[in-house]
Amino acid sequence: MGNVRIVTDSTADIPKSLQEELNITVVPLKVHFGEETFEDGVDLLPDAFYEKLQSANQIPTTSQPTPYQFETVYRSIFDENSDSDIISMHLSSKLSGTFQSAYIASQTLGTDVPVSVVDTKRASYAIGIIVVELARMAKTGATKEECMKRLDSLLEDTSVFFMVDTLEFLEKNGRIGKASAVLGSLLKIKPILSLNNDGEVFPFEKVRGQKKAVSRIIQELETRYGKEDVNIGISHAQCLLEAEEMMSKLTDNFHVKDQVITDIGPVIGTHVGPGTIAISVTKV
Repeated sequence: MGNVRIVTDSTADIPKSLQEELNITVVPLKVHFGEETFEDGVDLLPDAFYEKLQSANQIPTTSQPTPYQFETVYRSIFDENSDSDIISMHLSSKLSGTFQSAYIASQTLGTDVPVSVVDTKRASYAIGIIVVELARMAKTGATKEECMKRLDSLLEDTSVFFMVDTLEFLEKNGRIGKASAVLGSLLKIKPILSLNNDGEVFPFEKVRGQKKAVSRIIQELETRYGKEDVNIGISHAQCLLEAEEMMSKLTDNFHVKDQVITDIGPVIGTHVGPGTIAISVTKV
């Protein structure tokens, strides 16, 4: 076993089974329903969150971990094994201050506890698909240098597209303008959203209807990946059947080596709402 340890945050939406199997340390963000505060994936799981969301008077808010929380996690790993090389990969810095908190913690610790903090410029399982790949490498004894080299290629070769059921949550959380949200709803437009090179949400294309959106995503992925071997992850917010159907179409069209279907957790769910499906693809 090598000395590389992988840390991420709860917005990576990695299934608990994979977290445990690959020894991935997950630092939770927080969700606030009025005066109530919950830790994402710890004391508030997806099913309970979406049920609570339905009866809430207003959309909840979210907050990132503090630098001290990250510092505590890094020290704990180092205390367990002083030869540890920590790679800590996080939600896009354009969407959250999580990366900044992790970076501050790493600077506070300095050379005493070596930590490489990475802004993935991604969200949900678009982070997770990268984290899982590196954790598998770490488990088989890869060095930090080997992991960081692979990370560079993963960041280059990973695509993410997502479809939301309603634009309400993105608009209320300031991710798109109110006028765009109202117009999209009136015209029944199904925007295909993605993240740009800076890690910001942008409308990749606007189509009418779910079927056209799915077809367009598959078409774009075929252009990008062709017949290459790929790993695919689909994260969903309370629409498992649609996620399974989407995965079936993708496995019919691509050479899929690894596939994961996972829940969109409370923090990302706060910003995109129920009914959202996100497709993440990377080269093997």
